Amino acid sequence: MSSRTEDEVSEYNIVKEGKADILQPKSVFYNPVQEFNRDLTVAVISNFAQIHRKEKNENTRKNKEQEKSKKDKKASDSSEDIELNDVKELQEKICDDDVDAGKKCEDGISILEGLAASGLRSIRFGLEIPGVQRIVTNDFDKTAVEIIQKNIERNKLDHLVTSSFGDASMVMYMSKGTDAAFDVIDLDPYGGASQFLDAAVQSVGEGGLLCVTCTDMALLCGNTPESCRARYGTMSYRSAYCKEMALRILLQSLETTANRYSRYIVPMISISADFYIRVFVRVFTGAAKVKLSSLKLANVYHCSGCGAFTIQKLARKIPTKGDNFKMAAAHGPPVTDICEHCQHKHYVVGPVWADRLHDTDFVKRVIKYVQVKQADFQTHKRIIGMLSLVSEELRDCPMYYVIDDVCQQVHLSSFNQETFMSALLNAGFEVSMSHAEQNSIKTNASNRDIWDIVRSWEKTHPVTEKRRVPGSVTAIILSKEPILKVSFDLHPGAKQESKKRGLSRYPQNPEKFWGPKPRAKKSDVDAVESMVDKRIKLQGKRKKNQETDNGGDGDAKRKQETQAS
Repeated sequence: MSSRTEDEVSEYNIVKEGKADILQPKSVFYNPVQEFNRDLTVAVISNFAQIHRKEKNENTRKNKEQEKSKKDKKASDSSEDIELNDVKELQEKICDDDVDAGKKCEDGISILEGLAASGLRSIRFGLEIPGVQRIVTNDFDKTAVEIIQKNIERNKLDHLVTSSFGDASMVMYMSKGTDAAFDVIDLDPYGGASQFLDAAVQSVGEGGLLCVTCTDMALLCGNTPESCRARYGTMSYRSAYCKEMALRILLQSLETTANRYSRYIVPMISISADFYIRVFVRVFTGAAKVKLSSLKLANVYHCSGCGAFTIQKLARKIPTKGDNFKMAAAHGPPVTDICEHCQHKHYVVGPVWADRLHDTDFVKRVIKYVQVKQADFQTHKRIIGMLSLVSEELRDCPMYYVIDDVCQQVHLSSFNQETFMSALLNAGFEVSMSHAEQNSIKTNASNRDIWDIVRSWEKTHPVTEKRRVPGSVTAIILSKEPILKVSFDLHPGAKQESKKRGLSRYPQNPEKFWGPKPRAKKSDVDAVESMVDKRIKLQGKRKKNQETDNGGDGDAKRKQETQAS
């Protein structure tokens, strides 16, 4: 921009990402790792914009036909054809003159970025997403809003993007139930998003899109279950599948909050990436659908010894006359007090979202979009790789097993993922990987089947006798004979398509200390150095603490086994 001053250069960093060129205060950290988040969001909203405009146009067409029918039921066939053709022409011409990104589309979508900081995300929305009517870029910091306004002017988006100073929740509440309701609300807070969910589910328009990020992974993954319950209404637990558990806790919180207002959610894409989770859900209104929400929620029974888990839905459908049904509380519990596999007690976790995490058709649509426009996305390889893996996931199998963790429970050396998947496929089960964790598997096989595969493998790869401490998880599980007939012959379906194509599915950390940065402060000149020093000092401390102070019954047993050996 030609008006760049020396003061701007000295006071701000210049950040270029996508098509945006913004000023970023030096006290505010720009984390390049989050470019993947922003790229994915641009791609998702771009596809949603197309779908939403078509839906809006279809509703316009139906309303037009109804008005025509009421207005003149005796109209001749020829006049009807003329009116229908007019409607069809209107349907086919959805912003034909304004579909280019950066131009205002009168019947396009409206977007709110509730916690904008420098406004980078909104600037990219304005420059890169076609079919946008307006974007409101909000922050509760006056200095941030001043910077947002500078960046709007710098990128020549005054006609499309408006800066806003206010509390994010109040901005959303003020648009609730009005013509100013937003079609898309993006929430990317520092930490958790729990305090914004009530306003978000009420304020987004019918069929609108909520984009929510949470970086409070320690809480969601079970480090502080009491805090998780207070914020998200769910008891969490630290487990091998905790990253998917985090997604399901957030979706449960969104669904439960929406249900209070006769609304419900439909997840489009839900991912766990890097140090955060990100969900894209549509919100609809309908009392009948809300009544079915208890079928989408479940408690999880997690064994404190071997880590086996069982899902228990909160409700069941009871058929009545005709095609009708009524809802009733579920029968249970689905497990006994003591785990049948290792004789340890169960933890009860939840409730969590137990329905599908993704709309597979929408995921594939976004993949194609990014493939066509990959020059616009710096992280296109990772987006395509991760979403391809997401599209391959089993849709109706909550949680996953991590092969390393399963083998570690019985002190068995871990074996190849394709070998494990082949054993399941050869036995007639479905299986896939999870995008959330390397060396993971999702399957409709039971816990008993998983342990039978482990037992069968152990017969040719025996565990040493010193590991078979009487009463230990290892001794109890391996003492039983496998019932399942297991074949470890390589199955053609064990290698998924995303792996065959060599896609970037689980990228390595791009740099040292690449996780979430400290909260920005006005006088935080030395924040980066102090944070790095702190991380170096605390490196490995959590692992040491877990080794010396594990709280679960099974953890204590495994500690005794290690000491005995």
